[in-house]
Amino acid sequence: MKIRPVILCGGEGTRLWPNTKNQQAKQFIDFGKWTLLGKTLERLKAPIFDVPIISTNSKFLKQVKQHLKKYKIKKFKIVLEPAKRNTAPAILSSALIKDIPDQQPLIFLPADHLIDKVGLLNKAIKKNQKNLTQNNIFIFGIKPTKPSTQFGYFLTKKIKGNINKVSKFIEKPREVKAKQIISRNGYWNAGIFYLRKDSIINNFKKYQPSIFRSCNNAVSKAKYINNAYYLNKPAYVKATAKSIDYAILEKAKEINAIKLDIPWSDLGSWKEICKMYGRNKHKYFKKKNIFYRPWGRYANLFIGKEFLIKELFIKPKGVLSLQKHHHRAEHWVITHGNPKITLNKKSFFKKPDDTIFIPLGSIHRIANPFKKPVKIIEAQIGSKLKESDIVRYKDIYGRVSK
Repeated sequence: MKIRPVILCGGEGTRLWPNTKNQQAKQFIDFGKWTLLGKTLERLKAPIFDVPIISTNSKFLKQVKQHLKKYKIKKFKIVLEPAKRNTAPAILSSALIKDIPDQQPLIFLPADHLIDKVGLLNKAIKKNQKNLTQNNIFIFGIKPTKPSTQFGYFLTKKIKGNINKVSKFIEKPREVKAKQIISRNGYWNAGIFYLRKDSIINNFKKYQPSIFRSCNNAVSKAKYINNAYYLNKPAYVKATAKSIDYAILEKAKEINAIKLDIPWSDLGSWKEICKMYGRNKHKYFKKKNIFYRPWGRYANLFIGKEFLIKELFIKPKGVLSLQKHHHRAEHWVITHGNPKITLNKKSFFKKPDDTIFIPLGSIHRIANPFKKPVKIIEAQIGSKLKESDIVRYKDIYGRVSK
């Protein structure tokens, strides 16, 4: 039996756009002729997968269908949530649609994850299919590349059949704690769930019977139009809003892990987005987009919808003007050198892989007092992303207008 993929595609984009009305759902952002949902759909063309199911809401229905058409996916099902209820009701409702047999293997995939070495992922999925039962759940872990406070972790122990049983979940620890977890062979929780339909039903009946009843009613009373299930709103809103982690994973007894050592990111912060562009800048770099300044130069790597990615090169002894912006905030990731940063009334030094957030309207400056050049990947976020949105206060090159 092939594996039925379910794409969880209901995210609103609040983490990347916390202070703006023009939030963009991360899975649909054009990062340069590709989107995260598009990358996810491409992965599902492997022969181990059956027809996909997309769990989303009616607000995103048009964009989901555009993606399905673009990636030439003609057979699919869409499950539309009438209200936001977090991942537990979304996962359960998608599993309960009637064309899924009880012993069907299901894999739940976030629509907004960037994964390389997909062959290793698919190999692990296929290998572990025989281990799925009517009660167990497999989650996927990524070997950490560094101590991160942005991800949840888990610890495991070996059990019969050489299976890694999850012994403990740790939710977004502080950096010191994250280092300890990694030293104990802890893995990042990738938010990918692999199990049979009957296991979902059995676990929800046991640990979340109220959510099961509400979702079962929402599915049984759903309207089915043009390959889309419109879940019944009065029934669905009665489901308690809970993540699958709190609702099931932290309560169930048979949670196992599939450990992977592959490049993975949820691009959940501008730091991760900047680093992604930094790793792939050869794909975006164009000579016509290089601009020279007295302090060095910058290159525009990509202009997106209300964001602009740049690479700054500050030469030795180079100093940018003391400045602010009316229409944009900035996120910086240091990739080379040790710049001196001024932010309002504070000055401090940074090193490679450090990040700095420059809020809209903050007075700031970058200086390079050393002999080695400084390189920074910068994400500008705002409604106006032009050089004209610079108010200079001090400048060693005489660019402050009197």
